[in-house]
Amino acid sequence: MLLCSLLASPAHAVEDISGLMDLSLDALINIPVITASRNTETRDQTPAHIMVVTAEQIRSRRYKNLADLLADMPGVDFQRGTKTSQFNQFTINGNLGPNRLLVLIDGIRITQPAGGNYPLAENLSLRHAQQVEFLYGPAAALYGADAVSGVINIITSTGDGDRAWVSAGSGRFNSHETDFGLRFNADNGLNILMSGHWQASDRAPLDKYYRKEYQKVDAVFNGQVIIPAAEREKYRSKQDSHSFYLRAEFDELFSVGYYRHHYSNLTSTVDPYATARYDEKARWLTTSETVYGKFQFAVTDQLSAQLIADYSVMEVDPRSNYNNVYSAFQPGYSYSRGERISIEQNINWQLSAQQQLQAGIGYLRMKAIEAGSLPAKYDPGHGPGSQGVLYPNTSLPMPILSGSRHNTSAYAQLLSQWDERLSTTLGVRADRHSSYGTAINPRLGVVWKPQEQHILKVLYGKAFRAPSAEESLGSFGTFDGSQDVDGNYLGNGFRIPNLNLKPEKSETLGLVWEWRPTRNLNLISNLYHSRITDLIRTQPVPQSDYIPGAVLQSSDMKLNVGQQKQYGLDLSAQWRFQLDRNWMGDLWASTGWVDGRIDEGDGVDWKLPYVARYKLKLGTSLRYRDRLSITSRLNWIGSVSNDRKKPPNTAQGLPAAHCKSSKKAPERCASPGYVVLDLHFGWHRLLDQDLTLWLDLYNATDRRYYAAAGSGSMTLWDMPQQPRTWMLSLDWRY
Repeated sequence: MLLCSLLASPAHAVEDISGLMDLSLDALINIPVITASRNTETRDQTPAHIMVVTAEQIRSRRYKNLADLLADMPGVDFQRGTKTSQFNQFTINGNLGPNRLLVLIDGIRITQPAGGNYPLAENLSLRHAQQVEFLYGPAAALYGADAVSGVINIITSTGDGDRAWVSAGSGRFNSHETDFGLRFNADNGLNILMSGHWQASDRAPLDKYYRKEYQKVDAVFNGQVIIPAAEREKYRSKQDSHSFYLRAEFDELFSVGYYRHHYSNLTSTVDPYATARYDEKARWLTTSETVYGKFQFAVTDQLSAQLIADYSVMEVDPRSNYNNVYSAFQPGYSYSRGERISIEQNINWQLSAQQQLQAGIGYLRMKAIEAGSLPAKYDPGHGPGSQGVLYPNTSLPMPILSGSRHNTSAYAQLLSQWDERLSTTLGVRADRHSSYGTAINPRLGVVWKPQEQHILKVLYGKAFRAPSAEESLGSFGTFDGSQDVDGNYLGNGFRIPNLNLKPEKSETLGLVWEWRPTRNLNLISNLYHSRITDLIRTQPVPQSDYIPGAVLQSSDMKLNVGQQKQYGLDLSAQWRFQLDRNWMGDLWASTGWVDGRIDEGDGVDWKLPYVARYKLKLGTSLRYRDRLSITSRLNWIGSVSNDRKKPPNTAQGLPAAHCKSSKKAPERCASPGYVVLDLHFGWHRLLDQDLTLWLDLYNATDRRYYAAAGSGSMTLWDMPQQPRTWMLSLDWRY
């Protein structure tokens, strides 16, 4: 009855929905972007491969958060729920992890201040975004460290558009979500934007849907049964998040902002019954906060400047704990904190009608604390050297490492428009790091437009990534109380810190061809080749005396070993069409191929981890007038390699991985491919208001499939994914 009443409502002209789905791609192609050159330009002008997703595309495609958007982008392999410290693992054009991706909001960093991993999940809501710009490839010449695989800039709404919005929803597996936004525009030029979100959900009872992977087994430590299989707890895995954003802008000259993101998930995210307890109190709690100020002013008609200062902190809450075999199935605690303060002065100088110079200088300081395997909660009221804790089952004091670093930088970039068909970009940045010396990173780009419908872009760039505090300072492991004949305690499962790590260095060459055969069809190909040297990888250490009075057996540490090479091709398309006066649509698709190897100096070329060699992503949105919309997203993903070199020990109750042998890589493990369909239905303008009822169906065909996981020898390598889930929500804009 509801659908019939909607379709029978008075006819609306096609123009009524032009703002929701533009019939032509011209507006999207010519939309101003700022991330690629830190300068307002169009996609035709920038030499970089950049994808722009508008607010209406975010809404119609149902990208609720940055994880949803990123998973749908070309060249991205996204593995949900596969790593405790960040929940989702992903690669971009073969580059692994969030510590190689720089994420910005309005040009301000929100990534881990000390350069490590951070959650990219439901905590990064996109409801307040005006558009999201996804820049592929190295951008260290503009943004410094971390901008290796790319840059994502979430640009928030301006004074135009809706003044306020609120939405709320509930769904399967105890899922709830709500978000709100409020915009205030004063006559004196003051604009205020405030928004926030909250969500919580149980993961599905995966032991019901994946019985093989979640068979109850004895909890065994040091050969003793701690908990018999018959007394084991039910599987559970909850996650929740919230965020808050506040920005005040005065006449586009001065702005200040504050944002907070929180994410919580169980520390048993990828653990089977053999290695962990599913304790609701064993949670990983990550919170980040950033405050910033911008001041923009014009010196002359040709020269403008911008001063930016920001402070950010990201903390893994002291209450974060785990309960697994490494802690004898008793609570163990972790803590980390990264802090960053920076200031940067930029200028934009129009040298002539054809040439523009951008330059800047900056200074930043970082502090970090890394603590793992703690027997009790970390006390933030005391310094890392004053915690006074001992390793459990020993009389050995536990060191907690911390450090601080600073970096001074300067960059310059010359943009030259030689004629209507040819433009060039030449940039270079120098960073002077207190621990790693000086790094020079150039960037060279050319844009050639031989015809109106053809654009060819070539971009070459270098980047560097300083070791994160997690990699250089991180330490964890356990003792069971046993000693050798000399009285040394015997430790197992240790990660040993490495204060002598060097930065990774990378270089990428990319070739982009855009073809627009019609106003409504856009085709893009992105061919790339990348190399990373001084690659930071986890390597085994047979024996170590890192801790006085102890012998650490079968440990590992982060080392600079070998190099990584990869090459690939991404093809993407977008087509906007009108079926008749009432129906219009938007179709987007991408397919990708990537291959490469990691040489760790052991004579074996290991396959790139967490990468599907082939993949296809297809989405379409259909809209009937301004009343009904139907969106589908289909992912066909080939088998995905993981980062393990041999199968897990099935005798310990772990399921076998999918591994195969070859001459170059004796044991390569991969998760099987899958096809997943998501469907989204929207009923718009309910009660003749800007009120929308959404029904979101995820994994609509109820497929059982896996994501490549494996963060250790005792974790699941094929991580079971969610069965069919749904969410019903009401969205009101006014």
